[in-house]
Amino acid sequence: MNLLSKKMLPGMVALAAVAALGLASTSVRAQDKTITLCWAAWDPANALVELSKDFTAKTGVKMKFEFVPWTNFADRMLNELNSKGKLCDLIIGDSQWIGGAAEQGHYVKLNDFFAKEGIKMTDFAPATVVGYAEWPKNTPNYWALPAMADAVGWTYRKDWFARPELQAEFRKLHNRDLAPPKTWAEFKQVSEFFQGKTIDGKKVYGAYIFTERGSEGITMGVTNVLYPMGFKYEDPKKPYAMDGFVNSPDAVRGLEFYKALYKGSTPPGLTNAYMSEGLDAFKSGQVAMMMNWFAFFPGLYKDPNVGGDKIGFFTNPSDKTKGVQLGGQGISVVSYSANRNESLQYIKWFASPEVQKKWQAIGGSSAAKAVLDDPDYPKSSPFAQAFLDSMGMVVDFWAEPSYAQLLLAMQKRVHDYVVADKGTAKEALDALVVDWRKVFKDDGKAAK
Repeated sequence: MNLLSKKMLPGMVALAAVAALGLASTSVRAQDKTITLCWAAWDPANALVELSKDFTAKTGVKMKFEFVPWTNFADRMLNELNSKGKLCDLIIGDSQWIGGAAEQGHYVKLNDFFAKEGIKMTDFAPATVVGYAEWPKNTPNYWALPAMADAVGWTYRKDWFARPELQAEFRKLHNRDLAPPKTWAEFKQVSEFFQGKTIDGKKVYGAYIFTERGSEGITMGVTNVLYPMGFKYEDPKKPYAMDGFVNSPDAVRGLEFYKALYKGSTPPGLTNAYMSEGLDAFKSGQVAMMMNWFAFFPGLYKDPNVGGDKIGFFTNPSDKTKGVQLGGQGISVVSYSANRNESLQYIKWFASPEVQKKWQAIGGSSAAKAVLDDPDYPKSSPFAQAFLDSMGMVVDFWAEPSYAQLLLAMQKRVHDYVVADKGTAKEALDALVVDWRKVFKDDGKAAK
């Protein structure tokens, strides 16, 4: 005990006691606090539960989680936001929600908080900042922190591709090695080569692609062909002017190509299939190649039947240009939360480079440059380089407040043409322009 403490006056002792009591009560209050984080139910969410134990240990704030299957995620969470519900303090919402959530006041704007805490958006991959955090796009107005970087990628049966008899047969047909395709023309050759083949006594198929109609599946699939072939959502020089871009000759060619893949390179019966059906098709040995989100690749690599040396990964093929569908999400503070301060604490904690590195290591997918720019990152997994390449060429769907109407229109037009054999590709895209023009007109955003 030091000299000052021996000579404390009674009043000073009382003040010290009050201060100690205040610190204790603050600690108790922190321990009494619980915040709820809402997200989709999938493997990365389980990793986040594990990661968040560190946040509770550091702050005393307890965590609850509300995870909803992807098939119900958008309906469940958008209903929660639109009803100004208090279930979620934090939400990891899809990139397309950002416009509506910002304009309708569902998310807390984070600019002042980021400035106060020294959180810089330049510390995150540019595509994820634009895709997950900004509204309006390409303006420094932030409504989320990039949380789960993702894009569409491809897996393939590396063990099948390596078989000498298949290599010899393919080389005889196409005068080149059987290898992961780099262009869509090569992809079609490879997928048609495997279509209907018998491997290990089992009939197999060329490729798995998204066809689901009810939510977003076929749109998240077809865009991976449309973007490289030249499709654009609007005139780059004239916002909301879509005629000649959405339905350009290149876009028509892309849609026709996707239908040709569906008809000639995929397993029968997959008329309404998305993420989980693709995983099932690949794991059960039905297909040589599979389209899916990179977020699923860590689990696939560990799969006892098709993982390890049997699986390989590649980036989305190119054509006239490069492009791939952006996935992933940002984490936002819900404006109706009664626990805003604690939720902001979580954002600050999650943004730190140390936490981002651990997030990546245990099964998440960090958007932080501290992770992605690490010289060792490309060798950190068999799909890391493909992911880096993909993040450099991602394109996202409309993030407008009316994105749900825009998405459902594209789902219908594309599915009707590709799966249901209704009309031509040109007619489908012409009709989509009409659909989208009406949505934007109703929003007061018609092209000028």
